[in-house]
Amino acid sequence: MFVWFGAASPMAAQSLTLEVRVGSEPITPLPATLTQDPQRVVLGERLFNDRRLSRDNTHDCSSCHDIRTNGASANRHDVTLNGQLLPLNTPTVFNAGLNFRLNWEGNYRSLEEGAEQILRNPAIMGSSADEVVKKLRADPEMVKQFRDAYGREPDVVALLDAIATYERSLVTPGSRFDRWLAGDSSAITPEELAGYQLFKSLGCISCHQGANVGGNLFQRHDIFHPLGSTEPQLLRVPSLRNVATTAPYFHDGSAPTLPEAVKAMGIAQLDRELTDQQITAIVAFLQTLTGAYRDKIVGPATATSRAGGTIP
Repeated sequence: MFVWFGAASPMAAQSLTLEVRVGSEPITPLPATLTQDPQRVVLGERLFNDRRLSRDNTHDCSSCHDIRTNGASANRHDVTLNGQLLPLNTPTVFNAGLNFRLNWEGNYRSLEEGAEQILRNPAIMGSSADEVVKKLRADPEMVKQFRDAYGREPDVVALLDAIATYERSLVTPGSRFDRWLAGDSSAITPEELAGYQLFKSLGCISCHQGANVGGNLFQRHDIFHPLGSTEPQLLRVPSLRNVATTAPYFHDGSAPTLPEAVKAMGIAQLDRELTDQQITAIVAFLQTLTGAYRDKIVGPATATSRAGGTIP
């Protein structure tokens, strides 16, 4: 049970800092990296950006998942191969390997399964793993890279494993909040710490916890009041890692900014009209969850009209 006492004062929050260390909080730091075979990571990265994944050789995973920015896009809805809007907002691929299910609906249990189904999806890649393998076997350089990484020519299992291996490498450690969890009391401000205490006392932590600050359970998105489009009603709770960079928000992209998303969540999921001060405090905390990929801080994407999309 979570009891709400209102926002903690900065001085009160600061006094708690020395008591908090890894293991005593419901949020845990991201691992610095997930150990993966480096040759397979390199191959998977090449495949992630290879337009031969799509039926007409025009789109790849990065068409919607921009690794240079937030691992997704800035669009409310990306578009299909035929130019139609996808029904759901594109989630970020960063830290996807830490989710217990993939996609908003949680309908894929592994990155390999997700990659296979996305290749087959007529709205996204419109191809198949078998079709992609045929294309790759006609490329001597790609055949060599598969032999180096897997000891054999391209096949379906190796194709899906390489893509999934690369995606598992897309962790974004080093956030200021993780540094605070590790004992660096100066990593976050008293105001940000007050926002974290409020985040816990309101009960947000009941769905958003663990290393990925979410991504590990299902929840309805309209417990007390409607939140965006009605379908699908049951969603995999999204990770809040890098959330300050992944606007727009929710499964339908209906919240354009983080303060608007926090306000809407308070009403829909907590039956509370949060004050401006409370919203500001929670947003301040959420901004401490931004990590780095390849030593570059994750940043927001810019709106595009690109099609495609993968899985997490």
